[in-house]
Amino acid sequence: MTKPNQKKQKKQQNQKRNLTIALLGILGAIILMMAFTPLGYLKVGAISISFLMIPVAIGAIAMGPYAGAALGGLFGITSFAQCFGMDAFGTFLLDVNPIFTFIVCILARALAGFLTGLISDALKKVFAQKRPIAYALTGLSAALLNTILFVGSLLLFFWNNTDFIAKMGEWGFNTATIFKFFAAFVGINALVEAAAALFVTCAIATALKSAGLIDQGEQ
Repeated sequence: MTKPNQKKQKKQQNQKRNLTIALLGILGAIILMMAFTPLGYLKVGAISISFLMIPVAIGAIAMGPYAGAALGGLFGITSFAQCFGMDAFGTFLLDVNPIFTFIVCILARALAGFLTGLISDALKKVFAQKRPIAYALTGLSAALLNTILFVGSLLLFFWNNTDFIAKMGEWGFNTATIFKFFAAFVGINALVEAAAALFVTCAIATALKSAGLIDQGEQ
């Protein structure tokens, strides 16, 4: 490889690294802003509909699974922070078991971000000529993974806790069986999160690609 080519390659690598750092910083700041303002959550009684998987999905699309995991983990940290008196449901979980609450809030979201990145990489190959479809399905996947992993880990760690069952019944959720509780707890929340993530992720990612900020050199 000639020196000019080496310099060009190094310049491109530096530009890519700088863009990655900038995107991570911007998306991280957006997550923090959304987490502590009404932009990130729609309160429905004691439960919140969250839109924070949207910037996680954008990061996963732009930078892959590890960026998705980092941003998902940041989302989880903000969620865990709200368990200290800012969110009724999270505060209750923290009182029941802090360690399990940490896992449900943070590790489940980090895993959701990582898996979203893997799904994004696969969808880009399947829809190489129809990238907006890949972006939309990635956003949808991010929302569904967040719901499945959050509620799944919640049930895994808390379902056999009598205080949890009593409180959920007090808040109006059907706790007759685990399946009825899952349907009642998820309900319309998951549909709203999924629809928002699908359309907003598609729109933002498509705009970023048009601006040359992600998927450079790809169709």
